[in-house]
Amino acid sequence: MQERELLNLLMLQNLSGIGHVNAKKLLQHFGTATDLFQASTKQLSEIDGIGKKRLQSLKDSTYLREAEDELDYITKNKIDVHYYKDESYPSRLKQCIDSPILLFSRGNINLKNKPILSIVGTRQITSHGISFCEKLISDLAPLKPVIVSGFAYGTDIVVHKAALDHNLQTVACLAHGLNQFYPKAHQKYAAAIENNGGFFTDFCSHDTFDRKNFLSRNRIVAGLSEATIVIESAEKGGSLVTADIAHSYDREVFAIPGRPQDKFSKGCNMLIKQQKAQMITSAADLVYFLNWDIAAQTENKQTQLFADLTGEHKLVFEKLKEIGKAEIDTLSLACGLPTYKLASILISLELSGCVRPLPGKQFEII
Repeated sequence: MQERELLNLLMLQNLSGIGHVNAKKLLQHFGTATDLFQASTKQLSEIDGIGKKRLQSLKDSTYLREAEDELDYITKNKIDVHYYKDESYPSRLKQCIDSPILLFSRGNINLKNKPILSIVGTRQITSHGISFCEKLISDLAPLKPVIVSGFAYGTDIVVHKAALDHNLQTVACLAHGLNQFYPKAHQKYAAAIENNGGFFTDFCSHDTFDRKNFLSRNRIVAGLSEATIVIESAEKGGSLVTADIAHSYDREVFAIPGRPQDKFSKGCNMLIKQQKAQMITSAADLVYFLNWDIAAQTENKQTQLFADLTGEHKLVFEKLKEIGKAEIDTLSLACGLPTYKLASILISLELSGCVRPLPGKQFEII
């Protein structure tokens, strides 16, 4: 992209009263941001939705100076800029009506042809929530999903750390420019995240942290992924806003159920009750609802996975190999294991790419 066009796009993204939807409308009409800013007042006034106030902001030189400063920051700090018409722009986010015309990133983010999950929740995550979140990501690790969250206290940072622990790419979406970190306590995780993922934001470096920015940040979290998972939430909270945004984008939403009297289960239970989210209790539920092809994603790792099997997992695998296709009741008798325990082992083997389910509640090795 030419420097002049990027400068004009930076101005357009930050113009007061324009917004992301109108910005795209203007670009569609004029073709380029450069042509837009060269247009006459008469040409601009002919476009639906562009009133006097918006016309004034298009001619305000303050935005030009801010854009020049931002372009200088981008160049000096080697910030990656993704224009919504370019191939580098995240494909799922591009589908969202209010996605930004420019997205800024830092790190080693690669979203192409990868399963992407957003995981969010309360900032006051409980020990139960932490345990569930860590196990969920651990169980999903063989499928190598990209894990997205908001870099905030509580659930978000638990999500990012668990992804890093399992060598999964993780993407943190920020509610401010890339020249700062909020909360500052999480800056110590920045290098690790950039090495195996990175940061996204649609805010410029002069946009300091403000709580009102969270709504804008949440739409990026929801828009990047095919599904959003809410771990824990009170009756009100940012994670419910993210879930509502994902629901409005016609994306899958999942919630972890909890006891009705638990404060941080009320939000999740409400999402399920209102049919805005599917209830899940394990990684296997998620894989089932998203219809992920486990065999295709784990095919190259099977030799190592087989070698790692021990104890009852190895017993079940070897017995299934001997029998061939088998119903769970038949396999339960053959292995001498109760069906509830066998079901858990089969889910684990399925997630590891060792077995696959068949119609009629049968299983076979891959």
